Amino acid sequence: MSQPASKSYLNRKSVHKIIADHAAAEGDGLKRALGWASLMSLGVGGIIGAGIFVLTGTAAANYAGPGVMISFVLSGLACAFVALCYAELAALIPVSGSTYTYTYVTLGEIFAWIIGWNLVLEYAAGAATVAVGWGGYFNRVMQGFGIRVPPELTTAFFADPTAHGAPPDAVHGLFNVPAAGIVLLLTALLVRGTTESTLFNNVIVAIKVTVVLLVIIVGAAHVDGANWSPLIPDNAGEFGTYGWSGVVRGASVVFFAYIGFDSVSTAAQEAHNPQRDVPIGIIGSLIICTILYIAVAAVATGVVNYKELGVPDPMALVMDRTGVSWLAWAVKLGALAGLTTAILVLLYGQTRIFFAMAHDGLLPPIFARLHSEWRTPAVSQILVGVVVALAAGLLPLDILGEMVSIGTLAAFALVCMAVIRLRKMHPELSRPFRAPGIPWLPIAGILSCFALMVALPLDTWLRLLIWTGVGVGIYLVYGLKHAKRLN
Repeated sequence: MSQPASKSYLNRKSVHKIIADHAAAEGDGLKRALGWASLMSLGVGGIIGAGIFVLTGTAAANYAGPGVMISFVLSGLACAFVALCYAELAALIPVSGSTYTYTYVTLGEIFAWIIGWNLVLEYAAGAATVAVGWGGYFNRVMQGFGIRVPPELTTAFFADPTAHGAPPDAVHGLFNVPAAGIVLLLTALLVRGTTESTLFNNVIVAIKVTVVLLVIIVGAAHVDGANWSPLIPDNAGEFGTYGWSGVVRGASVVFFAYIGFDSVSTAAQEAHNPQRDVPIGIIGSLIICTILYIAVAAVATGVVNYKELGVPDPMALVMDRTGVSWLAWAVKLGALAGLTTAILVLLYGQTRIFFAMAHDGLLPPIFARLHSEWRTPAVSQILVGVVVALAAGLLPLDILGEMVSIGTLAAFALVCMAVIRLRKMHPELSRPFRAPGIPWLPIAGILSCFALMVALPLDTWLRLLIWTGVGVGIYLVYGLKHAKRLN
C-alpha cells in the first residue's frame, strides 16, 4: 500500500493546481492496462464482502423478512447513481483522500470536515461491524471443534439478550472478546506496515466469490418454499418493521453490502478507455453482485425461517441447516478469511483519511506522524484500533450496521452534490469520464441516499446528529484555527 500524498486540498481555486500536480508527478499518466472485464472483476472483488456474510440475516430478521431480496435491488439502484458520480470525480481528481478530498475541492472546508468526520462511521464503525461478524463465524468454528467460549465473552454488553426470539433468561453479555481481539491483532500488523500482495488479494477474492456461489448452489437444493410465504410479512405496527417500509429499511441496512465499488472508479486512470470501460466496470460489477446478493438472500430465507437469521453468522447457520458438514466448514473458513481482509482494509482506510485531514490542518499533527522505522501512522493506527475494538466488544451488530449505513449514505449524497458543483464551477475541465444525465443522475443519487437514510430508525438519526454535532464542535475549536488554506 502506498503512502497517501501530503498535499492540502482547500478551495475551488485549487482544482487546477491539484490536477496539474498529479499530471507532473505521473508524467504521461499511469499505464493504461485495464479493460472493462478487468475493472468489472475488480469491482466484484471489492463489493462482495462483509455485508453479504453479516447483514443479510439482520435485515431479514429485523426488517424485511424474505423481502430482503427486494431490499438488495433498491440498494443496488442507489449505488449505481452514486458510483457513476464517484467515477467522474475519481478520474478527474485521482489523489489520496477519497471522498473527503473531492468534497474539499468542490464544496469547501466545512463540508469536507463533515464528510471526513462521517467517513469514520464508514471505516471505523464498518470495521467494528465486520469484526462482530468475524467473531460470530469464529465462535461457530470453535464450537465445531468442541470448544465453547462462555456466552458472556462473545456477546456485546449493550446487546439485548432477549432479541431474535432468545429465551427471557438468556445470558447478558459482558464483552465480545473474539471481535475485539481480531481488531487489536490486525491493528498490530498495520502498525508494523502490512503490505497485501496482488496474489494474496486475488486468492482472497476467489475464496469469497466461491463461498457465495457454494451457498447459492448447495443451499438451493434445501430451500423450503413455505419459508418465503409471505414474501413481505405484514407490518408489525410500526414503520420499518416488516411490510414495504421494512423492505426500504432493509435496503438502508444492506447498503453496507455494496460498499467497495469505488475500487473501480479509483482505477479510472489505468483503464484503456475510461469513457467506456469505467461505466461498464461499475454497472457490470453492481449488476453481477446484485444478482448474487438476491440469490443468496433467496437461499438464506428459503433454507432458514427469516426470524432465525438475526445472528452474526447467518451464512454459517444456513449451511449448517443443509446438513452438508464439509461444505459448512468451507463456508465458515472462507467467510473468516474474507472478513479478516475486510477489517484490515477498513482499519487501514480510516487512518489514511485521518492522515489527509491532519495534513490539511483539520486534525492534530499526531494523526499524520509517521513511525521513524516502519513509516506508518503508528499512533493514529493504535488509537483507531483501540476505539474500534471497544466498539466491537460493547455494541451489537444491528446498531453498528445502521451507523455504518447512515454515515456512508450521507457521504455519498455529498459526492453527488460535488459533481453538480464542479460541473458548474469548472465546466472547462477535461474529464476522462463524464457521468451521464447531469444534473438528473446526481439528483437521483442524492434523493436515493436520503430516502434510504429516512428509512433508518430514529435512534440511528439521533446518533448521527450527536456524532455530527461533536464533529462540528471539534472543527470550531481546532480545525477552523489550524486549517492550511491556499490563496
